[in-house]
Amino acid sequence: MSDAKAHTLEAPTLKAPIWDANLYLKFADARLRPALDLMGRLDPANAARPGHAIYDLGCGAGNITRLLAERFPGPPVIGIDSSEEMLAKARSQTADSRVSFTKGDLAHFEPGLPPGILYSNAAYQWVENHIDHFPGLLKLLPSGGQLAIQMPRNHEAPSHALMKTAAEKGPWRDKLAGVGGIRPVWEPARYYDALKPLCSDLEVWESIYQQPLTGKDPVAQYTAGTGLRPYMEALDKEEAAAFYDIYRTLIAEAYPTRADGITLFPFRRLFIVARRA
Repeated sequence: MSDAKAHTLEAPTLKAPIWDANLYLKFADARLRPALDLMGRLDPANAARPGHAIYDLGCGAGNITRLLAERFPGPPVIGIDSSEEMLAKARSQTADSRVSFTKGDLAHFEPGLPPGILYSNAAYQWVENHIDHFPGLLKLLPSGGQLAIQMPRNHEAPSHALMKTAAEKGPWRDKLAGVGGIRPVWEPARYYDALKPLCSDLEVWESIYQQPLTGKDPVAQYTAGTGLRPYMEALDKEEAAAFYDIYRTLIAEAYPTRADGITLFPFRRLFIVARRA
């Protein structure tokens, strides 16, 4: 599922969280800007290949999938996600017959129609050893086809580091010791080296977005829709409420609300746009 953040907690396996589509979409505007920036670096000519489709890998509630269809008229656009709740939300809000949604595992993606563009916004950070999957994705594309990936690289920021702090501050410490969240997203050069031998053109860059948030506990609410979910799901209702209370208090100190009512939430993201040789 799309959008979330990376931290250093490791676990032998990563259980997919149960997503709350409404909570995730609460911050849709803040999550949209990186998706559009990634989309804007794609060459529209690659979407015009007869018999080829555009795939939105980790499509979530489908809001980005629909934008892909608007930007690239013509080819079918297929959203792939592992969350039944997100897929149900996506289907309920989509009227375009060119757009469809299918349940799938990003770690074992097998396209139906051949892809002309593989696009993924804030999803592969949930996949263990995700960097090992990227050359295989590129090989699915025809010569000139494009792979576009964006992943949060905010795992060293307080928003994510304090998840571990909160996990160690209560009677749930042992219960949360084995919880795994988003996988670490590496430095840009590592992705460049993994993909460059297969590319005729490759761009890898980072941006830090100064996200202005409003409302009560805005940063805690933001991460509650993504990176905090594996922790919350490992606890019963009362424990989860107490854990969240500690986390939101720590977060409020790390990200104070300004005099104008805005809480600035800096968020680092990594971008990859690769053209198949």
